[in-house]
Amino acid sequence: MSAVAPGLSVADTGVASAMPAAAQAGTAPPYALELKDLRKSFGKTEIICGASLAVAAGERVAVIGPNGAGKSTLFNLISGRFQPTSGQVLLNGHRIDGKKPYEINRLGLSRSFQITNIFPKLSVFENLRCGVLWSLGYRYTFLKFLANLDDANERADELMHMIRLEKKRDVLAMNLTYAEQRALEIGITIGGGAAVILLDEPTAGMSKSETKRFIELIKEVTVGKTLLTVEHDMGVVFGLADKIAVVVYGEVIAFDRPEAVRANQRVQEAYLGSQVADAQVARQ
Repeated sequence: MSAVAPGLSVADTGVASAMPAAAQAGTAPPYALELKDLRKSFGKTEIICGASLAVAAGERVAVIGPNGAGKSTLFNLISGRFQPTSGQVLLNGHRIDGKKPYEINRLGLSRSFQITNIFPKLSVFENLRCGVLWSLGYRYTFLKFLANLDDANERADELMHMIRLEKKRDVLAMNLTYAEQRALEIGITIGGGAAVILLDEPTAGMSKSETKRFIELIKEVTVGKTLLTVEHDMGVVFGLADKIAVVVYGEVIAFDRPEAVRANQRVQEAYLGSQVADAQVARQ
């Protein structure tokens, strides 16, 4: 696969370079997240075909592509659910490929899933408190009462206000609306203190009005963090992302600013289609 090779120019590859000039000069800090010639095969079938991507700290990146393009597999490789066949995944300059998901999480990367992943029989507040315990240095023990952990309780309260569920503090998670459950999951995801956040189709199944509110919520709660999100809704993509990575048949065929990706002829042919993209954005 010929993805975005760091250091190559648009003229060389037809794809925007993932490496700023400062980084090429060796003066910039390591990327928040970097993929180097990442490959994943299942049997004889190669799903990810040499993906390379470099995401700077604080960037919001949308990963898009048709069904079966390999987006979820890419997320599974980054978060440690799958191990790569070859290649590297680096978090803040340190390799994390080969590590287990909980080890990667403790190094500063959190992920949400397509299917809501919360504790249904715990309250909103209890869910959020579970999310912050490890980041505050607590380990699971029977020797401490959670009610006495003032810092954990205060942080859970802060998160509850951030995701606008303070009025549902004592409501069991299973009794929340779908959109509220998704908001709670994002609260849990960021509650661990990770600087790099992966969101897998965060607005899937939401109404148009819910989606618009949710975009603003994601922007607010991820300020100062690095965000990668898989999305199919082009309105969400163009409204949220600083850059877009386009994955087609396991290859990153473009990585650039939204307006440049939208105008990219190869992207239009492979995935978006100018008329489809225009129609979806116009509906937002």
